[in-house]
Amino acid sequence: MAACTFFGHQDAPASVMPRLRSVLVELIQQRGVDQFYVGRQGDFDAMVRRVLVELAEIYPHISYAVVLERLPTQRDAWNPLPCDHTLFPEGLETVPPRFAIHHRNEWMLGHSDFVVTYITRRSASAVVPVSGGDAPGASLLRV
Repeated sequence: MAACTFFGHQDAPASVMPRLRSVLVELIQQRGVDQFYVGRQGDFDAMVRRVLVELAEIYPHISYAVVLERLPTQRDAWNPLPCDHTLFPEGLETVPPRFAIHHRNEWMLGHSDFVVTYITRRSASAVVPVSGGDAPGASLLRV
């Protein structure tokens, strides 16, 4: 049993999806990954969720969770997540909103054996979690 998380740009192009799918199939079939943690900020996360929903039909032993950076509020009701697989890390409710995504990302890294990234340029949100050795035990795979 192994786990995987994801980091990438909010504006990732749809052309990434076939490569993303093949990386996930390899992780499932050859590396024994059966748990996936994904965020909810932008196109890359949305692509990951779509692929995981599809792959869960083919590989029923896998599970995935959208890891929330904050608890949903009334304003979120107009845009619900496309799945009911959500997780809110314990202790995150005490983190100031400004630091919530960073702490959520650290939680995902700490619970993962593999990290899949789509990074084409430096940006604080996509690069910081996976640069500088923040995932010491995790294998890094680039899409």
